[in-house]
Amino acid sequence: MRILVVEDQDSIRKMIEALVRARGYDVVAVPNGAKGIDVASIDPPDVVLLDLMLPGQYDGFEVCRRLRTDPTTSKVPVVIISALDDQESRAKAAAAGATAYYTKPFSPIALLKEIDRLRAQIED
Repeated sequence: MRILVVEDQDSIRKMIEALVRARGYDVVAVPNGAKGIDVASIDPPDVVLLDLMLPGQYDGFEVCRRLRTDPTTSKVPVVIISALDDQESRAKAAAAGATAYYTKPFSPIALLKEIDRLRAQIED
């Protein structure tokens, strides 16, 4: 299973990448929304782990919206991992098409369980 990580903070991106790779998944990690959209459209991942506060022209909300409107990525689960923990951000992410929402700091075990759950759905 291939997972795309879109996270601008190097330390968090590398930690998520190591965590998911240690579980045996293939990982591609990028530092901004534009790269995330490009990678996903060229070679759609099975799951996207997406930060909301990203530098550049696309924040995580816009990345999620664009993934949902592209036929090649419209069904790919998008798991938000964000420091934003308010109802407005959660509602906005849900409206953009997010599958799940985790706040930083997040539980690595909970995130891996979510990925495993999504994998089981994909394989059914």
